[in-house]
Amino acid sequence: MKLVLSSLSLMALLLASMLATFDNSTVPNLDIQRYMGTWYEIARFDHGFEKGLQFATANYSMRPDGKVKVVNSGYKNGERKISEGKAKTTDTPGLLRVSFFGPFYSDYRVMMITPDYNYALVGSRSKKYLWVLSRTTDMPLSVLNSILDEAKVRGYNTNRLIMVRQEY
Repeated sequence: MKLVLSSLSLMALLLASMLATFDNSTVPNLDIQRYMGTWYEIARFDHGFEKGLQFATANYSMRPDGKVKVVNSGYKNGERKISEGKAKTTDTPGLLRVSFFGPFYSDYRVMMITPDYNYALVGSRSKKYLWVLSRTTDMPLSVLNSILDEAKVRGYNTNRLIMVRQEY
């Protein structure tokens, strides 16, 4: 009987965690032209294709075909790494579909952006990816805390964020 109750409790806990609030909705409006340019990663969830990458930037520019050219770069073990891709806008403001590998596209969701377009919170379809971006290599602590609070309210575990070095 004790084992059955323990199993039921565990199942209830797992179900509750699966149903926990997660909000990856995008900003209601995004001026894609103002979003173009260089963004510096201040913090991110670490993941395979950026593991160990420091001094990370993303540069966005419009292509002649209306898509967005995406150039991600950074340094790993002292060596510069560059990855080029493309993004398509969608009917949903703040939602881009980004591809670095042939025909495969992933969600890029601008979930928060300051009115001056200097700071942004970006996520994906799942809780797997999260980035805190800035137009400069640093971010005031008050702005960072505001963005982290927004991420927490949306259901992200901000303890998973790593701070990305931007200064040598």
